[in-house]
Amino acid sequence: MSLLESLKLVVSRPHPEARPFLLASGAASVVSYLLGRKLRCPKLRLLGHASTGFFGFCLYFFRDPERVTPARSDVAVAPADGHIVSIEKISPPAELGMGETPVWRIATFLSVLDVHVNRMPAAGTVTRIAYHPGLFLNASLDKASEQNERNALSLTLPDGRMLAVVQIAGLVARRIVCSVSEGMQMEAGERFGLIRFGSRTDLYLPPGVEPLVAVGQTMVGGETVMARL
Repeated sequence: MSLLESLKLVVSRPHPEARPFLLASGAASVVSYLLGRKLRCPKLRLLGHASTGFFGFCLYFFRDPERVTPARSDVAVAPADGHIVSIEKISPPAELGMGETPVWRIATFLSVLDVHVNRMPAAGTVTRIAYHPGLFLNASLDKASEQNERNALSLTLPDGRMLAVVQIAGLVARRIVCSVSEGMQMEAGERFGLIRFGSRTDLYLPPGVEPLVAVGQTMVGGETVMARL
């Protein structure tokens, strides 16, 4: 692998959600440096350093790398980067109307260092989207699935079965972005949203489908196979 190809794995174009942060921090950095030099004000130069640092953080946090999704229709891939914090059988979110039969839920925690772009776990039709306001507890806690602010999506597979993906805000996350709408046809690995800054994404598998991953395992959104459908 060449050096350029290696850099592409770390540095990539930012998600559109980064634009206001990049513009604001970039402008603050330039103005602070110029005024700090003209007025010979150390505090303004310090503000310029801080703004430049935040600009760099936003470039990294909002990175949106390309992913290679397995060319298979019989698997569910990871809807987010991060590491798995729990795998348990539980009823799907009530707001999605998917019934009360317990299914496997795989919870992936995203730190501020992970890519935060969410991707579809499989091909299908977005059946329902339900936003639920709530708290901003540490997203790695199990109770975050019930108490935190969240946005749930149900996806109907081509064979009629259903699975669900839930975007959950975390301790410092204050915005859940969902870029799809009900009725849209989606492909596996296709981008559908983003959460900032530190969050969790839960995947509810169809009844009878078993997870192929383990707690503590690191996920690559759009690439890691989580279950065989």
